[in-house]
Amino acid sequence: MIYIGLTGWGDHDSLSIDKVPTRDKLKVYGAHFPTVEVDASFYAIQPRRNIEKWIAETADSFQFVVKAYQGMTGHQRGEIPFESKKEMFTAFRESLEAFQKSGKLAMVLFQFPPWFDCKRENVQYLRWCRAEMGDIPVAIEFRNQSWYRPNRVQQTLEFIEQEGWIHTVCDEPQAGEGSIPLVLKATHPDKTLVRFHGRNIHGWQKPASGANWREVRYLYRYNQQELTDWVGKLRLLEKQSKDVYVLFNNNSGGDAADNAKQFIDLLGLTYEGLAPKQLGLF
Repeated sequence: MIYIGLTGWGDHDSLSIDKVPTRDKLKVYGAHFPTVEVDASFYAIQPRRNIEKWIAETADSFQFVVKAYQGMTGHQRGEIPFESKKEMFTAFRESLEAFQKSGKLAMVLFQFPPWFDCKRENVQYLRWCRAEMGDIPVAIEFRNQSWYRPNRVQQTLEFIEQEGWIHTVCDEPQAGEGSIPLVLKATHPDKTLVRFHGRNIHGWQKPASGANWREVRYLYRYNQQELTDWVGKLRLLEKQSKDVYVLFNNNSGGDAADNAKQFIDLLGLTYEGLAPKQLGLF
């Protein structure tokens, strides 16, 4: 099955999400898409009450891709707010229990930063992370080109597969060391993740600092031909993996929801059992 959704559920005005209270935005989102990426978990390990609310507000078949906490992937600035990495991973795993019991956990996404390059100590850390996560399905996304250099890409893919990671296939600008090429290869028989980051090469090269760098980086709207070209690519991945999760992250200009709906139409997909559409505020 192909699940198509967005990264986060709060900033998609074309779904009329801007017209509802923050507490109800997931309910509105769930009437349009069968999956979503949870970004809040990157910034803080989420309390059980939040997760139980999200589970209750979504259809039985809805699937969450939960982003790994920033301290687990090396994004954390300064010291982690835990006694040890072991304690941090334990706290994160425990936060996933409600997702797992509900059957709504698609996977956890470990997105590593651009400075996480291919070297021995990082390979060892990936092995440690995978062991810590146990039987929880985990996807890996690199943002350093060294993992996919011509003389190394096959080794990287074999390592991901042998360690039981789900490969994240990325559509993003080709902007040097801090970007990765499109590699249409599944490494897990059950699940593959695809993330559309847009193709704004100038925004991608902008330093990750300042007040608006995120707004610039993901400012991109895929045109019809670009999405059409992806249909065959996705069908190829579908042959390699039972389920393919596709997330649009190009929302700096509010384009992700529209592009995701275009892609659903191009693929001829129909999702049964979505949450009912909201009739109005009153």
